[in-house]
Amino acid sequence: MDRRSFLKTSALGGSAAAATTLAAPAYAQGKRTLTMVTTWGRGLAGVHDSAQFVADSITAMSDGNLTVDLKAAGELVGAFEVFDAVTAGQADMYHGADYYFTGQHPGYQYFTAAPFGMTPQELVNWYYHGEGMALHDELGQIFGLKSFIGGNTGPQAGGWFSKEINGPEDFNGLKFRMPGLGGKALGKLGASVQNIPGSEVYQALSSGAIDGTEWIGPWADEKAGFQEITKTYYTSGFHEPGAALSVATNRDVFDSLSPAHQKIIEMAAAAGHQWSLAQFMNNNGAALQRLQSGGVKTLEFPDSVWDAFGQASKETLDEFMGDELFAKIRGSVEESMKASSGWITKSEGAYRAQRDRVLG
Repeated sequence: MDRRSFLKTSALGGSAAAATTLAAPAYAQGKRTLTMVTTWGRGLAGVHDSAQFVADSITAMSDGNLTVDLKAAGELVGAFEVFDAVTAGQADMYHGADYYFTGQHPGYQYFTAAPFGMTPQELVNWYYHGEGMALHDELGQIFGLKSFIGGNTGPQAGGWFSKEINGPEDFNGLKFRMPGLGGKALGKLGASVQNIPGSEVYQALSSGAIDGTEWIGPWADEKAGFQEITKTYYTSGFHEPGAALSVATNRDVFDSLSPAHQKIIEMAAAAGHQWSLAQFMNNNGAALQRLQSGGVKTLEFPDSVWDAFGQASKETLDEFMGDELFAKIRGSVEESMKASSGWITKSEGAYRAQRDRVLG
C-alpha cells in the first residue's frame, strides 16, 4: 500500500481503524535458563572471570527471571566448538574471543583485536560511537547470532620464548602459539604457528611441543605459570593491542526474549567489557614486578622485528580484501583509529610521558 492509499483508508473512520489491531510480538514467558558455553577453562585468570561476571550480571539484573548457566570449555563442548554449538542451538550463548572464529569469517578478527590495530580506548570509541556495534551485528546475522563485546584483556604481551629474538630471522622454524591473523602474520616470518586453547598452553610449552607462546599479560601469564618454564618475556606485542572478548546469543533465542531481557544482555556485556579491562590493568603492574623479582627477563623486540611484524600484518590483512564485508570492517576500523589516535597521543600520551618524567 502506498502512502496516499494508506491516508485514504485511514480517513474512513475510527471504526475501521479500531477493527484492525496489530498483533503484539510473542515473547517467552516465565523464568528461563540460558546455557552459556565459553572458550575458557574454568578458573583461567581474567577471561573466565569475565564470562562469569556477564553471566551473573544477566541473572542479577533480571531478578533471576533470566538465569545463565555457565559451562566452561570442555564441560559441554570444547573451547573452539562454542561458535558452532550456539549457531546450531546446542547452547544459547557463548563468551569467547571472536578471533578464534576467523575460519567462519575473517571479519571476526576485528572484534577481538587485529595486528597493529586498536587500543582498548580506540576500540570502544569505534564500537559505541562509530560503526563497530552495527558491523558486529551485521556479521552475526550471517551466522544467526546477536553479538556484543563483553570483556577486554587490555594490551597483550609479546610472549614467552625459549630464546631471545634479535631479528626477524629468529622466527624461522620457531614453534609458537598465537591465534587469529596475528598468528598468520607470524607464519610469514617462518614460524610454525599453533592455535592451542588456553588451558592446554602450559603443557605444550613445558613439554617442548611449542618453543614459545603469547597468552595475555603479566597477571594472567603468571597465573598460568609460564615463568616456571622460561624466563624470557617480551612485554609488548603487535598482535593484540587491546583484545576484546565477545558475548554472542543464538539469534532465535535472543529474538524470543522480551526487549527488557535483550537490553539486559547488551548492558551486561558492556559492563563486562569495562570490568574485565579494569581487572587486567589493575593486576598487571604488581604481577610484572613479581615476575621480574623472580628472575624473569623483560625485553622489547628490536625495531627490525617490529618492521617485519608490520609488513607481515599488512600482507595478511590484504589477503582478505576480496571479501566485501571484511573490507568494509577494516576500512571502518582504520578510519576510526586514525581519528582517535591523534588526540589520544597528544593529550594522554604526552601527559603520561611528562608525569612519569616529573614523578620518576
